[in-house]
Amino acid sequence: VQLQASGGGFVQAGGSLRLSCAVSGRTSSSGFMSWFRQAPGEERKFVAAMKWTGTNTYYADSVKGRFTISRDNAKSTVYLQMGSLRPEDTAIYYCGAGPTVILSQLRTQSAYYYWGQGTLVTVSS
Repeated sequence: VQLQASGGGFVQAGGSLRLSCAVSGRTSSSGFMSWFRQAPGEERKFVAAMKWTGTNTYYADSVKGRFTISRDNAKSTVYLQMGSLRPEDTAIYYCGAGPTVILSQLRTQSAYYYWGQGTLVTVSS
């Protein structure tokens, strides 16, 4: 399984960006897809997650109401629509795939087996 993240860039506070994560080699619809982010000098933190089936989505409190995770099963792609961006959203954003991740683990970085290369989002004040 390979993940390719894209869509990062430079944006002013209050702006929007959409990140994409294209997944290839996927043979299972189980588990979760996720977005995490890592700011300079900090550990990687959970942002959002969803399954390949169903409609439930999960968010970190810091992005709830501003970010939306979605997917296109036909394209095997997961998206992260980010709005009302703030300087504190500046980070490298990583998509993760965890075919064996269960609900209680979805916010845990180590539960995800596959990771994309990351895409940098910079929000200026």
